Amino acid sequence: MEALESLESAGLISLLPVACVIITAVVTRRAVEALIVGTLVGSAVIAGLAAEGAPFMGALTGFWGTWFDFTLAEMGDSAYYVVMFGMFGALIRLLDDSGAALGFADVGAKVSNSRKKTMIFTWILGIVIFIEDYLNALGVGVAMRTLTDKWKISREFLAFLVNSTGAAVCILVPISTWGVLYSGQIEELGLIEGMRGIEAYARSIPFMLYAWVAVLVVPLYCLGVLPLFGPMKKAEARAIETGRTFPDWYYEGGTADEMTTEVKPSSAWNFIVPMVVLVIVTLCSDFNITLAVIVSYVICFLMLLLQRKVKLGDFMDKLVAGFKDMLYVTILVLVAFMLQDVNDALGLTPFVIKTVAPVLSPVVFPMITFLVVAALSFCTGSFWGVAMISFPIILPLALAMNVNPFLAIGAVSAATSFGSHACFYSDAVTVTAASTGIRNMDYAKTSIPLILVPFAIAIVLYLIVGFALA
Repeated sequence: MEALESLESAGLISLLPVACVIITAVVTRRAVEALIVGTLVGSAVIAGLAAEGAPFMGALTGFWGTWFDFTLAEMGDSAYYVVMFGMFGALIRLLDDSGAALGFADVGAKVSNSRKKTMIFTWILGIVIFIEDYLNALGVGVAMRTLTDKWKISREFLAFLVNSTGAAVCILVPISTWGVLYSGQIEELGLIEGMRGIEAYARSIPFMLYAWVAVLVVPLYCLGVLPLFGPMKKAEARAIETGRTFPDWYYEGGTADEMTTEVKPSSAWNFIVPMVVLVIVTLCSDFNITLAVIVSYVICFLMLLLQRKVKLGDFMDKLVAGFKDMLYVTILVLVAFMLQDVNDALGLTPFVIKTVAPVLSPVVFPMITFLVVAALSFCTGSFWGVAMISFPIILPLALAMNVNPFLAIGAVSAATSFGSHACFYSDAVTVTAASTGIRNMDYAKTSIPLILVPFAIAIVLYLIVGFALA
């Protein structure tokens, strides 16, 4: 691994780990196993490159030590995420078991009094919670799953609704976590004179075409203007015809019986207050969402304790149960982060971007930029990381080619939101799947075909805008 620090990129071989992940995931339909294969292959490549003169033997004998080094490094770096996901699970468990989520659902039912209204209400709620995509996935997923079950809306479609208003909405709002981070990066580059990063970012929002289309096609799917197709159509038919809102695996092996214990609704305020606290603390703590979810959990527990809805001993019981609920989620995210580290060590993103750069022209610049950054975001599961590498390469290139810099910023930003929307092993999809009670591969199978519609539209729009502004 140290031998690679002086290398800018491992070249074409840097694509190998990602290719192995995608192929393994398609064949096995399992996410964690596919990611582990990718990290092992990447570690073998790194060990082989580090063994000068004997790459094959180096890969064969050194891959395990390299992989173990990546594992230890990621475990140390990701303690924050372990706590965050565990606390998410604890809060979800507390809201569910206390009837708080059901109480909110009873209030929401007065507005969402039909199947289509429930879908649209879910979409609107996702737009309202624009501060952070994790908050969006947690809040909307937990709040709406009881209502969507009532109206026989499949959990797969609920997950699609939730994640469609995650990064795609956050990217369009300058005061979200995404907007703040990207604005800071743009300002740090100092390439747009006389303009602050936040202003440059705001002027690029109209050019975030994928994000706009991804958000706007959701109600079209809900209202039937755009018909559902493929596995999602089958999932919705299953829910409507049989009442089984979960994927088929949920009803096998007693899982359904374990997770359908009788819970009586409590006050909707038991749900609303912790969620408001979650948002406020997130904003006031410089987007420290782990602190926010801890405070929210404590507030929620104290409210329920005063109402005698829980006992004092339940504090730790729910906490432990929540961490157990999120164990798979935590493992998946940690391994996904390991894959990102492997890709970074191999120089995947700079290699791809610099390989494509020579064939760019002002007309196709926005479309190719969007396609390349979107592909990198999807394959690596690293959205902010890809953006941080892409901006310093794409922006100077755009200025040198006399391409509108705001168009370039918009194309990069929108492309990373596509990655968050579509990458089935990303942290965003993992949190969405956890809050809606499905698996990542359920999301991949049903949602990606629908996501490809706004993706294709965005490609055409970027080509049109490229011609118009060239």
